[in-house]
Amino acid sequence: MFTRMSDLDRMFGAMDLLRNRMDRIFGDFDYFYDCGPGLAVNGSLPRTNLYEDGDHFEVRAEVPGITKDNLNVKIQGNYLEISGTRAADSPDGFKVHRTERGSNTFSRSFTLPDDVDAEKAEAALKDGILYLMLPKTEAARPKQITIK
Repeated sequence: MFTRMSDLDRMFGAMDLLRNRMDRIFGDFDYFYDCGPGLAVNGSLPRTNLYEDGDHFEVRAEVPGITKDNLNVKIQGNYLEISGTRAADSPDGFKVHRTERGSNTFSRSFTLPDDVDAEKAEAALKDGILYLMLPKTEAARPKQITIK
């Protein structure tokens, strides 16, 4: 019986080794899928939410493990681009057996529904979430018209 258990252990060990090698080969094809309507988002891109108030947009992007020095935000009219780099954080002197949080770069761009005043835009990074407050231009803000 012990011979059969060791055979099973070897078989599962070989399957685990094969899975690890396949993960390394096809790591770029790992996708997150949204349960509702929408497009699939690649795992290397930050998941992002866009909210709108009458006067501004608020963008929240998940960027865990990325410092503010490694993030770039560009705004031009109604075009927003968020890009960044995550550095590898493996400890010195250790042998790496599995790497799922390796170094990578990303770039994500959006076309917002209205133009944004880039001079008044604000950004904050807290707990791995990038918060962007993007005020609309004066021409894009809703205006109340008085009926005479």
